[in-house]
Amino acid sequence: MNQHTETAVKTTYFSIAGNTSLALIKGLAGIFGNSYALIADAIESTTDIFASLLVLLGLKYASRPADENHPYGHGRIEPLVTFIVVAFLVISASIIAYESIDNISTPHALPKPFTLFILGAIIIWKEVSFRIVLKKSKETHSSSLKADAWHHRSDAITSVAAFIGISIALYMGPGYEAADDWAALFASGFILYNSYLIFRPALGEIMDEHFYDDLVEEIRIESLKVPGILDTEKCFIRKAGMKYHVDLHAIVNGDLTVKQGHDIAHLLKDTLRNEIPQLGHVLIHIEPHNDDHHV
Repeated sequence: MNQHTETAVKTTYFSIAGNTSLALIKGLAGIFGNSYALIADAIESTTDIFASLLVLLGLKYASRPADENHPYGHGRIEPLVTFIVVAFLVISASIIAYESIDNISTPHALPKPFTLFILGAIIIWKEVSFRIVLKKSKETHSSSLKADAWHHRSDAITSVAAFIGISIALYMGPGYEAADDWAALFASGFILYNSYLIFRPALGEIMDEHFYDDLVEEIRIESLKVPGILDTEKCFIRKAGMKYHVDLHAIVNGDLTVKQGHDIAHLLKDTLRNEIPQLGHVLIHIEPHNDDHHV
């Protein structure tokens, strides 16, 4: 298991521990504090636990080395896990929306004031968790870890919505008990919106969409530092897990021997993988320089 994978796995354990604690706190506070918004929040945190467990399993599977059946490794499991995580989000949002609508039409007691203090602490913790996990997802280039980070952010938003709803209900008094439920309904819509934002990049990864202009530019710059490389042409990148696989056309002097071109290609491949650690397979296609190439 490489350093990026170890970092991602440790971050996922952090998410699991945090979500488990918060699910219990929210659930108990919601039951004893007469707040469905908090109970809805607890439901989301519970789904987050299972989602984080899936992310953990996916990361460990993705770290397996390449084999005969998987010559490019097992990294594509990551976006697939992301799809499942999104499904958990959609299910939790649907449950929250259904229960919110049902509670809006059902008379119930006002929420307890102490729930606001609990929600305030939860909002701060979830936003901090979001920033920590998102930072680690960028460091490790993990799409499933990014999805896990957005679970924290969506949790923070639902808690903000619950805080506003409970505040309105408490301030306005009897007759405004449903403000808490309307807040939970709003939160479910936001969760669905975030689900799409998580789903779209993972779909692009599966479909080999190009999102990597900055990495292409970095590859071209590093390539020109290699002796014998005059220029670069096509550069195709596809992502699998935390690695980026590259197909690069490099231009060399057309008078070189096959052996010399072969050696330059290997030197270029080794240089790119050393200078840009997130690269996986690098395939170099040597092109002879001619009048059609502008160096």
